[in-house]
Amino acid sequence: MENVIELDGITKEFKVLNRHEGIKGSIKDLFSRDYKTVYAVKDVSLKIKQGEIVGYLGPNGAGKSTTIKMMTGVLNPSSGKILVNGRVPYKERTRNSQDIGVVFGQRSQLWWALPLVESFKLLKEIYGIETKDYNDMLDFYSSLVDLEPLLHKPVRQMSLGQRTLSDILASFLHNPKICFLDEPTIGLDVAMKSNIRTLIHAINEKMNTTVILTTHDMGDVDALCKRIIIIDKGQMLYDNDIEHLRSFFGSYRTLKIRPQGNVEDKAKDIEKGLAGTDTSVSTEDGWISILINEEKSKVPDVLSLIQQNTKIKDMQLQEISTEEVIKKIYTEGV
Repeated sequence: MENVIELDGITKEFKVLNRHEGIKGSIKDLFSRDYKTVYAVKDVSLKIKQGEIVGYLGPNGAGKSTTIKMMTGVLNPSSGKILVNGRVPYKERTRNSQDIGVVFGQRSQLWWALPLVESFKLLKEIYGIETKDYNDMLDFYSSLVDLEPLLHKPVRQMSLGQRTLSDILASFLHNPKICFLDEPTIGLDVAMKSNIRTLIHAINEKMNTTVILTTHDMGDVDALCKRIIIIDKGQMLYDNDIEHLRSFFGSYRTLKIRPQGNVEDKAKDIEKGLAGTDTSVSTEDGWISILINEEKSKVPDVLSLIQQNTKIKDMQLQEISTEEVIKKIYTEGV
């Protein structure tokens, strides 16, 4: 498969004024030339093949959106080389936009007062989609989601989930080679998230569309992404599949217990009792979760320590989740 995206040593830097405090400082800033350089993205290199679904992950402010803006041609890099569909996106922004689709968070590309079908018709003309291809795509959409009730509904009357779904449909309408989806399921309920994930997967399968997905929802990653790229503080930390990622953290498992008594108080007692073991304790929805590295601390030994001071009503043992793995990378690195 050919590479549709190639980044080689991409860096994006900004000059930021060193500001001073107080009124005098504000006046001084008006005439100041005291700038510092901030790197939003620093020396990132990657290659993405046609048809891949790639999760592009990182904490807030890591440089994800900046990278995507450079791929779409909205920003030009300070240094390095970038090719998208064989083009330099910021030099050929118009031609680049014809072969990509974009959904940025909750910023709709649809016409607010018009029914969805009118937005689709306008996009058909903008992208020069052949009538047969347009009708075939609508038929395909109808086979995946209940499209008919949405087509004649003004966008302003749609729920957040319906609008997000419609925006994603619009971004794939012209059959782009690449689609950039920035937090597509943010704020949606469980059922709508599932519908959108099914939709993205089906379009990727049928059209072989490359999908670059940024998200904080690990359900999106588990459902869609075979490959993940993790970026933090502008630098790439990881580029591989999720199973390979777990191997960095040994044999981690999560022991979940429901204790008798106050959960928060019991969690503090357990944390004290497990001091010196390779574990971390957290609470959620009436459960205490103990993350255990079994290469250093065995589950039966940890459970025995807990039972010395805590009566247990219920217990579960789980493999480490994708979310826990990502959280550890954000805090500890790879």
